[in-house]
Amino acid sequence: MGQKVHPIGFRVGVHVERGVMVEQWRSRWVARKQDFGRLLVEDYKIREYIKEEFKSAGVPRIEIARQGEFVEVEIHTARPGVLVGRKGVRVDQLKSVLEGLTGQTVHLQIKEIKRPELEAALVAEALAEQMTKRIAYRRAIKKAIQTTMQAGAQGVKIECRGRLGGSEMGRVAKERSGRIPLQTLRAHIDYAQLSQRTPAGVIGIKVWIYKGDVTRPQD
Repeated sequence: MGQKVHPIGFRVGVHVERGVMVEQWRSRWVARKQDFGRLLVEDYKIREYIKEEFKSAGVPRIEIARQGEFVEVEIHTARPGVLVGRKGVRVDQLKSVLEGLTGQTVHLQIKEIKRPELEAALVAEALAEQMTKRIAYRRAIKKAIQTTMQAGAQGVKIECRGRLGGSEMGRVAKERSGRIPLQTLRAHIDYAQLSQRTPAGVIGIKVWIYKGDVTRPQD
């Protein structure tokens, strides 16, 4: 039986050089034993609320850091204008909601993603949206791979499972281009998976994007 390892979890905390890590922790804080569970649930609620409230903002990653009485929430988004709103109204509302959720002062940071084609979560969401609209799945997959490779990726792999194209039985569609070195620890591989409900049934989508090896910054 094959043993599967999450490509991002496999690389979290792995040092390529001193001070240079392949993947950072998405939640960065230390807690006492009695507080750990509560803070873990808070992090989950923060992420779920932001993703549900700002579905159209293209948010693939949310990083949370805690220090004393402050909570720093760093939101990576492909469309910051949607998240900020006119004159920053939506950001102020979001900050109020998160402060009510955590009971602490919240500092928000919004970082724009320059190349959304290189974010596995956004590629998977775009594929799911197209399949919901009944666009031919093979064409959608090949188009997504082509766009990602043109954006600068060194390798892409996409796997879809379910009643693709409205077929009577579930099937699997796999496409790849370039290299996907999953066993190389210094390889920067972005991975995402999601389930999408379509008129024919639920479809599972997995996306791997190889962005190159992580190396020590040049002096």
